[in-house]
Amino acid sequence: MAHYDLEEQEQIDTLKTWWKMYGNLVTSVITAVCLAIVGWQGWGWYKNNQAAEAAAVFGVLEQALTAGDAQKIKATAGELVAKHSSTSYASLGALLAARHSFETGDLKTAKSQLGWAAENARDEIRDLARLRLAAVQLDEQLYDDALKQLEAAPAPAFAARFHELRGDVLLAQGKKPEARAAYQSALDKMTETGGPGRELLQQKLDSLGEAA
Repeated sequence: MAHYDLEEQEQIDTLKTWWKMYGNLVTSVITAVCLAIVGWQGWGWYKNNQAAEAAAVFGVLEQALTAGDAQKIKATAGELVAKHSSTSYASLGALLAARHSFETGDLKTAKSQLGWAAENARDEIRDLARLRLAAVQLDEQLYDDALKQLEAAPAPAFAARFHELRGDVLLAQGKKPEARAAYQSALDKMTETGGPGRELLQQKLDSLGEAA
């Protein structure tokens, strides 16, 4: 028994020595891991909470759009951008609000909302925002600005429309050869991916005649 007590005491002394040498490091590592776990859980809760709040605001925006309440549409779309910019609700809200602004003749607000979505949205929503903004800029004869919106490569589903709108802008600038090339690219993309509008696009191409 005495031998056991002595052996046990040696183990305790060894553990004490090890802890004195490495205890602070172990404590720091454990603390960091715990903080990381808590932080990750907290971030998940924060993201979920943000999404829930954004969904609620988006619901108010949809109601305002149905009612045609321009002031509330502008306010709720602005709230989504200001407080929930990282969610898809903000981008989609900006697009919907921009459409209403455009339809009611408020082009300045529409361009601002589309510009935000074109810069901050993701994937297809960003491509759609760029298309709509470029179309507005074409109407305003801001040709260089419109072409700039169409420079980035879009998702395959939007490629034909990007080329076609680029052709429209180039044609408005009087650049027929470049417009013809853009329309042909659009037609080629439409052949690959399908989609409506092929007949109209072919008419645009045919109206320019054969390449010189």
